Amino acid sequence: MRIDLPDPSLVVLIGPSGSGKSSFARKHFLPTEVISSDFCRGLVADDENDQSATTDAFAILHFIAGRRLAQPRFTVVDATNVQREARRSLIELAKQHDLFPVAIVLDMPEAICQERNRSRPDREFGPHVVRQQRAQLRRSLKGLQREGFRRVAVLRSPEEVEGAEVRRAPLWTDRRADHGPFDIIGDVHGCHAELGELLRELGYRVGPDGVSVTPPDGRRAVFVGDYGDRGPDTPGVLRLVMAMAAAGTAVCLPGNHDLKLVRKLKGRDVQITHGLGETLAQLDGEPHEFREQARDFLDKLVSHVVLDDGKLVVAHAGMKEAYQGRSSGRVRDFALFGETTGETDEFGLPVRLQWAADYRGNAAVVYGHTPVAHAQWVNNTINIDTGCVFGGRLTALRWPERELVSVAADRVYYEPAKPFLAPADAPAAAEERPAFALDVEDVAGKRIVRTRLARTVTVREENAAAALEIMSRFATDPRWLVYLPPTMAPTATSSRPGLLEHPEEAFAEYRSAGVGHVICEEKHMGSRAIVVVCRDAAVAKERFGADDGATGAIYTRTGRPFLDDPADTESALARVRAAVESAGLWDELATGWLVLDCELLPWSAKAMALIRRQYASVGAAATAGLRATVAALEVAASRGLDVTGLLDRQRRRIEHVDRYVDAYRRYVWPVDGLDDLRLAPFHVLAGETGAYVDRDHTWHLERCDRLVGADPGWLQSTGRRAVDVTDAGDQAGGVAWWEQLTAAGGEGMVVKPMSFVARGSKGLVQPGIKCRGREYLRIIYGPEYADPSQIDRLRGRGLGRKRSLAIREFGLGVEALERFVRREPLYRVHECVFAVLAMESEPVDPRL
Repeated sequence: MRIDLPDPSLVVLIGPSGSGKSSFARKHFLPTEVISSDFCRGLVADDENDQSATTDAFAILHFIAGRRLAQPRFTVVDATNVQREARRSLIELAKQHDLFPVAIVLDMPEAICQERNRSRPDREFGPHVVRQQRAQLRRSLKGLQREGFRRVAVLRSPEEVEGAEVRRAPLWTDRRADHGPFDIIGDVHGCHAELGELLRELGYRVGPDGVSVTPPDGRRAVFVGDYGDRGPDTPGVLRLVMAMAAAGTAVCLPGNHDLKLVRKLKGRDVQITHGLGETLAQLDGEPHEFREQARDFLDKLVSHVVLDDGKLVVAHAGMKEAYQGRSSGRVRDFALFGETTGETDEFGLPVRLQWAADYRGNAAVVYGHTPVAHAQWVNNTINIDTGCVFGGRLTALRWPERELVSVAADRVYYEPAKPFLAPADAPAAAEERPAFALDVEDVAGKRIVRTRLARTVTVREENAAAALEIMSRFATDPRWLVYLPPTMAPTATSSRPGLLEHPEEAFAEYRSAGVGHVICEEKHMGSRAIVVVCRDAAVAKERFGADDGATGAIYTRTGRPFLDDPADTESALARVRAAVESAGLWDELATGWLVLDCELLPWSAKAMALIRRQYASVGAAATAGLRATVAALEVAASRGLDVTGLLDRQRRRIEHVDRYVDAYRRYVWPVDGLDDLRLAPFHVLAGETGAYVDRDHTWHLERCDRLVGADPGWLQSTGRRAVDVTDAGDQAGGVAWWEQLTAAGGEGMVVKPMSFVARGSKGLVQPGIKCRGREYLRIIYGPEYADPSQIDRLRGRGLGRKRSLAIREFGLGVEALERFVRREPLYRVHECVFAVLAMESEPVDPRL
């Protein structure tokens, strides 16, 4: 016997003691999927057979099963379950989580159960127990489906149990493996001519019969339902969508009008309203066989679908996050009708709850049902019913492009009961959230952010509070904050004498992760800067919502504006924009905007107050104090006192301080205006055609070189050297280059995998490892850090937390860019940007 199980679902094993339920579970299910009542008794009473612990044991069993179903995860309950009361609570549990309860019954002969129990020393009960359990089971068998079990499988002999084949299949709503691309089409309502025109506009070839449709290569249509009523040709629409569904070129979902038509075609008593009369009149002219085919087709349609690895959900009236991918009566009702208050408005129509206003799900939800004047994204949802039958338009959303395509109705076929719901006219509860609006609730409290690269990243509540403080008080206009760069992990601590960091440790790390080729990039003596630049103000307004004439932003790695005067920012952006134009990147990348990862020099342009307070004050105090000490010791020596050792030590300390002062002074020069700054780009992060994380670092640096070539006086190139970390000679060349950079007073270099994103045997590898020079580290750790005793102490520094942060922030940054490129709402982009900022409040040694 083959037993087909929906995945996920709640599987309830039913059978008397000794029927073989636990053995069956071990054979067909994972240990983690099975929750045994015996095991739960052991948890609460240290004895799996202590019947006095049954109540507490089942409380635990239901709790664990509920938490698994909430995930949702496939769950199996291993208990006798021969009593209807025991099964009722499990059926209700499955319904609470909108999943199917499934029963597998092991109805073994009594003699077999008794024999098995006698062979087990822990089963100390008389034969009357099994006899009673079998009697309860026999009374229940015929009514299991009436109790609520969606499927029932009964095994009546050891041979049937041994030969049973268990197969799992995703729920009908789960089509995550379908990746499209898709063209999602709104409510048609019998507008056959407009549907044909829209399909042609989308690139489909529609035959002269108006039924046969050939899609563009690889694309499929997804219909949100409501194929008939009110419009002029419901049969033509049904023929077309049925033919496309049969050919596998369309995914069809039901609408509330389709449900009502099915009920009428089945002979049920329904009210002939809202255009159903026109549909029935049109179908009366069709053959009986066609009406039956249409009835069966519509009757079998699934409530909603989850597509494209869970990134896309389509339902007639929408689908809130808690219901996505699940299946139950209330899920189907939501998909067909949405949520209503139970009241009617002045037009006699249901008052609908605005679920989209509160939606915060990761999946984009596309729906129809309630006609709107214009399709507009609201919280990663979009209503594409633009009222074609009422004289509006028939609209499709192209996925994953997120492009809207529509055609105008030929005429008004049906007068609407009330005007279309337009954003400006909607009641307060129904107002569509502006695309660039943010809400503190989007980021407050503990959050778990899902990313493509780093999977899930947890933001703790206290870190979110710190980030909110920074964002609200210091950040640039949040509409420009589409990316924050990750922190950079330092290389593993070197064991070489007098050195804390050395390139060979970085080379070895990448080599052990299976990354053979790296790029070593010069570390500039400045501050990380993100430049968002638009081709013109029109692009800035359309893409970033900038309505103040700004054409971009330049901000720090914590989101603060680099330049205090907006006019200076615009002047800097004008130079970047001219360089992009001259380099031909607007046309090459088919974009009107770019996000660039850069270094702004000098360091003092951003950190002058820090330099004066933290570094210059140390240098000045140490210089004055040590020179006075040396002068006093020299006087003592001239008087014949033996202070030679002490005097030599203080003179060496002056040398250390002089080097310390020289080191930080290299990062300081006067800045009186824009011409005194230098900008060094090294990543072309994103544009309209994508987040360019699929291009290697050579691609990025070559395009940055073209920018520098367009304005070499203000833009600065990034030195680099490619290294094969499996070749000793190549590694030696990389080390020599680092030594050359640091000997000349440079900060050091960053070692990166040649590919922008690299994975090793343990997952995502560090996107970059900084290896700083000895003199730069003197600024960080103090004038005498290179003293052997200090070096030995610093070698114990803990790097784990910093390295973990770098990986998580990298994943969040890439996710933010990809969401922005996909034109997701700003709050979805900011979820990632804000999380990066929150990560920065983690307690990590700032010197790392």
